[in-house]
Amino acid sequence: MTTLSIRPATAADLPDLHALIERSYRGEASRKGWANEADLLTQPRTDRATLAAIISDPAQTILVGEDAGIIRACVQVTIKGGGLAYIGLLAVDPDLQAGGFGRTMLTAAENAATERGATRFEMTVVSVRDTLIAYYERRGYSVTSEVRPFPEDLLEGGILLEFAVLAKTL
Repeated sequence: MTTLSIRPATAADLPDLHALIERSYRGEASRKGWANEADLLTQPRTDRATLAAIISDPAQTILVGEDAGIIRACVQVTIKGGGLAYIGLLAVDPDLQAGGFGRTMLTAAENAATERGATRFEMTVVSVRDTLIAYYERRGYSVTSEVRPFPEDLLEGGILLEFAVLAKTL
């Protein structure tokens, strides 16, 4: 397996970072991987302005995993305070999924959060994504009893979605 070089994203990464996230979550290209939402949602997963805001916020970072100067994976870490960190936007190039990059990025996110005082992690996953939830459970996360509403402006075709909240404590 190729080893990723992991670093915080910068504004210069925004075009490639945005393209990776969209290719991983939405559209036909995402179907190459196992972790896509292409059958649930067609709207963009995020936009460059949102990513730029995350990168510029001192409480947040997006880590990128590069191979040969190409961004192959990413993950967002948000320090919430009180020992809690939110982990999201885990994305791996669909051509490279199931190769351990997701696990590498998740570990890097947890380590980065721990270095900033986090002892608890949470994330949200679309509740109908059983395979993805099982993936996180294998990484030590547990489904909590909490659910959060899905943004109404993103719901399509009458599909009712919500987020399951997963948590992990060190």
